[in-house]
Amino acid sequence: VYSLAALSGLPMESKDNAFVPRFSAIQQPGISANGVTEEFSTQPPLSLYGSAKLASEVVALDYGGAFGFPVHINRCGVLAGAGQFGKADQGIFSFWLHSWRAKRPLKYIGFGGHGHQLRDCLHPRDLCALLVKQMNAPEKSGRVLNVSGSAESGVSLANLSKWCERRFGPHAVSADATNRQFDIPWLVLDSSRALHEWNWCPNISVDAIPTEIADHAEKNPAWLDLSNAS
Repeated sequence: VYSLAALSGLPMESKDNAFVPRFSAIQQPGISANGVTEEFSTQPPLSLYGSAKLASEVVALDYGGAFGFPVHINRCGVLAGAGQFGKADQGIFSFWLHSWRAKRPLKYIGFGGHGHQLRDCLHPRDLCALLVKQMNAPEKSGRVLNVSGSAESGVSLANLSKWCERRFGPHAVSADATNRQFDIPWLVLDSSRALHEWNWCPNISVDAIPTEIADHAEKNPAWLDLSNAS
């Protein structure tokens, strides 16, 4: 839901095979080394996908207010875990690990074709812990929260590939340097508000998540075809 133009315009550098903003040069509100906060711009363009999400938030909050039931808005980081559908557009961590194990074609797209684009990741069990808290506190509804694995969970595709190589052995990844309209180099969500208001933080580490997916991939070698069937 955050502004594509604002995110794409952040000054970036590459460190250890991953993009990171040059925070000292950023004047825009709603961003720090902890990530993007709920105050970051949501001005279009977002992408049609992002705009639909933002519109859904407004409708849900208005509907809850009109009919008197609690609504919580959780803006999640990239959900990842064993059993997730292996789709490149919605389950990139699962897709990448399952494809690497099966020696399927993989490609770094855009940003020079180096795979330095980075996102945070979040295990669904950590999200569920927050949902239980929210369902038990309807009086605290109406708030918008970022819910993510934090800056510590940020992983670039290049570094995910290094993890895969250690687990599954070598595999070639091709490159296409052509940038696409709705891709961004970096996005990490700052969950400080969730910590402050709900005493919530993720407990499942960025190392445990790919291990769980890899274990599942080895036990279910047909999962990619099953879950990504069109």
